[in-house]
Amino acid sequence: MGIIQPMDIMAITKVKLPASVLILILFGLIILSLQLMSSATLESSELGDMYSWLLLGNSIGSIILLALIAINVYSLARELKKREAGSKLTARMIFLFVLLSIAPAVIVFYFSVQFLNQNIDSWFNVELDKAMEDALELSEASLDQRMRLHLKQTREIARDVKGKSQTLITLELGELRNKVGATEITLFSRQGNVIVSNNINPTGILPQLPEDDIWLQARQNREYFALGHSKNGELIIQVIVPVYEEPPNYLQALFPVPVRISDLADSIDFAFVRYQEMTFLRSSLKTSFLLVLFLVLMLSLLAAIWVAFISIRHIVAPVKELVKGTQAVASGNYKNQLPVMSQDDLGFLVESFNEMTQRIAMSNDEIMEAGVEVEHQRAYLETVLSNLTAGVISLGSTHKIRTSNQAAYRILHVHVSHFVGQSLLEIIKEHVELTHLLSEIQCLLEQAEDIWEQRFAFLGPNGRQELLCRGTPLFSSAGQRVGAIVVVDDVTDLIQAQKNAAWGEVARRLAHEIKNPLTPIQLAAERLQHKLAKELTESSAHVLQRSTQTIVQQVEAMKRMVDDFSEYARPSKKKVERVNISTLVSEVLALYMLQPDIKIETLFNFEDAMIEADPVSMRQVLHNLIKNAQEAVDKKGYIEIKLNKVILNNAEYIELAIYDNGCGLSEEQAETVFEPYVTSKAKGTGLGLAIVKKIIEEHGGVIWIDTAYNNGAGFVIQLPTI
Repeated sequence: MGIIQPMDIMAITKVKLPASVLILILFGLIILSLQLMSSATLESSELGDMYSWLLLGNSIGSIILLALIAINVYSLARELKKREAGSKLTARMIFLFVLLSIAPAVIVFYFSVQFLNQNIDSWFNVELDKAMEDALELSEASLDQRMRLHLKQTREIARDVKGKSQTLITLELGELRNKVGATEITLFSRQGNVIVSNNINPTGILPQLPEDDIWLQARQNREYFALGHSKNGELIIQVIVPVYEEPPNYLQALFPVPVRISDLADSIDFAFVRYQEMTFLRSSLKTSFLLVLFLVLMLSLLAAIWVAFISIRHIVAPVKELVKGTQAVASGNYKNQLPVMSQDDLGFLVESFNEMTQRIAMSNDEIMEAGVEVEHQRAYLETVLSNLTAGVISLGSTHKIRTSNQAAYRILHVHVSHFVGQSLLEIIKEHVELTHLLSEIQCLLEQAEDIWEQRFAFLGPNGRQELLCRGTPLFSSAGQRVGAIVVVDDVTDLIQAQKNAAWGEVARRLAHEIKNPLTPIQLAAERLQHKLAKELTESSAHVLQRSTQTIVQQVEAMKRMVDDFSEYARPSKKKVERVNISTLVSEVLALYMLQPDIKIETLFNFEDAMIEADPVSMRQVLHNLIKNAQEAVDKKGYIEIKLNKVILNNAEYIELAIYDNGCGLSEEQAETVFEPYVTSKAKGTGLGLAIVKKIIEEHGGVIWIDTAYNNGAGFVIQLPTI
């Protein structure tokens, strides 16, 4: 109960109940708690087992109340120190209330303690002690006399059965039991085994066997008699005597104790024990009553003081709220509306204050709306920058990075936002591949006084990249330089498209200008061979044949070259269908597994990835890449093919990687390997990888050289799945 009281008081305070209702609820809870504790101290109370818990609860309640009062005193002391409005009035009223409450309470407590001590001492006197001892002695003497009578009767039965046969004893034992009024007579052997038994209850088959300690006493003292309990829990007199014969036996007789005598004996024993307990706990009883009385005083005083704090603060609250409202307005909070607690002059003052703050708040809201609009414009600009395909980096007056958008990471493959507050040269320490690019941009930022534009090329993780960089200095309204903006565009695809268009035009011109004269040249050479072979000498005819054959072979080579260029320039005519990429790769690899000198290893991390593609074109891509790898390793290495799934920009792609441990590619070759007519082979047109790149891009994918692979060459293809 003591723990609940402070929590209830705090809850009442929050809902702002009237002071009179608050006081009634508080003192009602205190009276209920103390009444339960007082009832628990009575002997007949059902709450006796809860006395300790009630005492603990009320003690904790007193401590909590005391702590709450201490908090309020500390809070009031701080208010006095800060000279807050209403603090002096609150302190004066509380001091008077406490003084008027403590004086009468202390007087009542003193006289209550005196009366309690005298009253408890009167409960115990010498005559009552003597009467309780005599009653107990009388009860013991009566039972002892009855036990000795039954002992004598049991001895007589033992003499009667001495020397008789078991059959005769069995016939006479029932009559002997009825004669002495026993409920059960049993004859035991020396080892404790039952020889003969007779019970007043015909259904009782097994006799009541003595405990081991009873057997021990009977054998040591020759006889045993004492009070005990039957199987049914009834009080009985148990007697065991020896039967002097060879070998000696033991006779046990169980005699009932009349219910009235049993009840009287139990009542006297209980009363005597209870009286002894009360005598022993005499001082404790005084302490318990004094403790209850002290708790009554403490809880009442503490609750009264706590209620005084609540009531007085409620009275002074309007003044304090008005002061707080004034301070809030001074700090810029114009929307704080004070509660009107009364309709008197003070309430009218609060209403006037609220009306004033409302007017100020309206003006302030108009200013804030203008600021919010500016913030929305700034957020809109940031959103636009973050969704641009061009990378935008803003720098301060000292060329330190201030902001960057997501496109800068996609183009440079560097989290530029992680280097905010640092210069561009700091990025070079962790990304050496950007040394030339960032050093040039830094020089342009430091030297250029106007807008500048320049193209750069560098080898990134996905191969060669062409970047178009533009810089714009920023100036303040006073003409001072406050920073710069660097915009980076990846124009690799644009330049590549221009190159492809140029090579396509070259291919069309070759097909038109070169291929048409080749057929007449070939026919003319064959005609010369046919006409002049018979007219020339054998040696001249042989020379003519070799020359004619060379002309025909070279014409055929030029036709094949022109056909390759024509195929590269010709628009694609794909027959797109659903293709299982892992199955397609396995079918192509089956054609190359017959060469034992070259080891081909595969690592497929899935089996059922589907793409939309032209199977013929994709086979051409695989044949071209695998054939190039075979020629690079020269029958003494291995080729590794990996197939994985990757997630890019919330989309799923198939990633096919082909690696070999051949001679690899130089940096110059890596930059131009996908361009037409670029090859490092002694034979070939250099269109193989250019056609591969074109096919992959027509299928919506990309291909690049894995520059991180240093054991040979590595090509990586990414295609969208379906």
